Amino acid sequence: MATPVNRRRPRVGDGRLTRTVILGLVLITTAVALIAPLAVIFAEAFARGFGAYGAALARPDTLHAIGLTLVTALVCVPVNVAFGIAAAWAVTKFTFPGRNLLLAVVELPFSISPIVAGVAYLFVFGGQGLFGPFLQAHDIKIVFALPGIILASLFVTAPFVVRELVPLMMAQGRDEEEAAVSLGATGFDVLRLVTLPNVRFALLYGAALCNARVMGEFGAVSVVSGNIRGQTSTLPLQIELLYQDSHVLAAFAAATVLAGVALFTLVAKYLIERAERTREEGQPARRPGH
Repeated sequence: MATPVNRRRPRVGDGRLTRTVILGLVLITTAVALIAPLAVIFAEAFARGFGAYGAALARPDTLHAIGLTLVTALVCVPVNVAFGIAAAWAVTKFTFPGRNLLLAVVELPFSISPIVAGVAYLFVFGGQGLFGPFLQAHDIKIVFALPGIILASLFVTAPFVVRELVPLMMAQGRDEEEAAVSLGATGFDVLRLVTLPNVRFALLYGAALCNARVMGEFGAVSVVSGNIRGQTSTLPLQIELLYQDSHVLAAFAAATVLAGVALFTLVAKYLIERAERTREEGQPARRPGH
């Protein structure tokens, strides 16, 4: 008597036609929506040669915008890295009421428009805002100045490092930290010698994403900076100003800087993931229960 054969039910994508159509749509969308705009930026920027590109990039207002963007990133990225480590440590290593609420609040910038964040800072620190009279009385300027740009950038980029660390630290558990404490390690030693080495690749990737977003932030910074040319214009705002003034070559030249940051982030992501895979393959397999 013949044994009945268990036939697997066909899944979506098993058919050659379906697989070809899906892959074709993905590749076409990627080429049209992602690769083509980046290619156009570099093609337009270098259309008149390297000399014209360098001259367009060397405009004083563009150089000021690049410097202001770098200063903002140099402040925001370390602050967000420190905040991300502290927040991820608190959420994953301690049990306290409202832990999930804290995690949701930290991720709030992902779900709120940057424009709304900028307007909120305007209502708090602006001349007619909550602290406006106090700031004016003490000659402290936050809105339409560098402090406002930094505050808005910090708000928008706050979740990036936390988002990378929390899942990994949750998966790793507390066993190694508790073992280190039982051997006499202090809290700082546990953080420096156990926790951070275990999450270093996720931390680096979170910092790279944070840096890319800080340098490319437009909405919130546009509101709190006032977009004053040569004074409070960051690089994304400068690109818009140049394009509105019909300085197309200068706008595309400035855009190559941000596009370069994005490409650098992709390369960093690839290298970090490859280093992580190499580290995991080099580790001995853990026995169950250990």
